[in-house]
Amino acid sequence: MRDPDLASVDARLAARLAELRDERGWSLDELATRTGISRSTLSRLERAEISPTAALLGRLCTAYERTMSRLLAEVESGGEPAQLVRAADQRVWSDTASGFERRSVSPPHPGLRAEIVEGVLRAGADIAYEGPPVAGLEHHVWLREGALEVTVQGRAHRLAPGDCLRYRLWGTSRFHCPGPDAARYAVVVVLP
Repeated sequence: MRDPDLASVDARLAARLAELRDERGWSLDELATRTGISRSTLSRLERAEISPTAALLGRLCTAYERTMSRLLAEVESGGEPAQLVRAADQRVWSDTASGFERRSVSPPHPGLRAEIVEGVLRAGADIAYEGPPVAGLEHHVWLREGALEVTVQGRAHRLAPGDCLRYRLWGTSRFHCPGPDAARYAVVVVLP
């Protein structure tokens, strides 16, 4: 049986994706051309028939020039983000197909440039992003547990617990957990 809270988030995400496309006056065909996602998949996403994977959501965020955190915050919260966010209130989004879980530690605010996200990748998980949602996005990736390989614009970096990788993102990136355990990491995302 499906979690009703997850179904509700999926429905709100679907509605927000349709709104963003409508705000730009794009047809499904035009969005498909911009993202490389098939028209039928986009249609099913907007009707909440399927949940987006992390990679699909990344492509849509790029088209809409939003970080994933901003898009998810628009879906999850109805108002102004609080200054203090208790651990129990931090929103979690999961892509079970790819083995990725994402926690919004500090929800984004339109007036601020940085946010903290926690990621967990199961052993063997591999997520590739075609580009940043905003060119020049700065990331600080701090590995807390496990092993993580981060490839930025073709250059691979293997992180061990405690290591921190900083980069500005202009092109492709990839997160891979070689195992044997899950990788738990924090990402500080800074808008240019």
